[in-house]
Amino acid sequence: MDKWQEKWAYNKYWVMAHSQAYYERIRLLAKNNDWSDAKNAEFEDLLTKAACQPPTVKTLTNAYQHVWGYFKKFATTEEKQTYLRLLQELSPQTDKLGPFLSRLTEKYQVAYLLNSRLMQEWNEKS
Repeated sequence: MDKWQEKWAYNKYWVMAHSQAYYERIRLLAKNNDWSDAKNAEFEDLLTKAACQPPTVKTLTNAYQHVWGYFKKFATTEEKQTYLRLLQELSPQTDKLGPFLSRLTEKYQVAYLLNSRLMQEWNEKS
């Protein structure tokens, strides 16, 4: 995996949680694995801009639904119920779903998510 692919994988869900528009722009940049210095500069600029966008219920919901996809087949009934309840209560100001998904990431040792900025930031907060 190229360095930029690793960096995109690391930031993917974090960007999605901040801005769907920036996520789509970066996704298009990464298309066809054709990377250049100019694309790298644009990528870095979009990451900086995404950091200035506070998450919304809509962006968090989208990102967390993608993350949940890693657990839905083997999560317990109780974990599924907790996920659905926390999703309904989701608010950027009192986000309990992010920490819950971070705990599931640790519990089930999902490698891709363990290396994800979104989950790592929740680990640092808890």
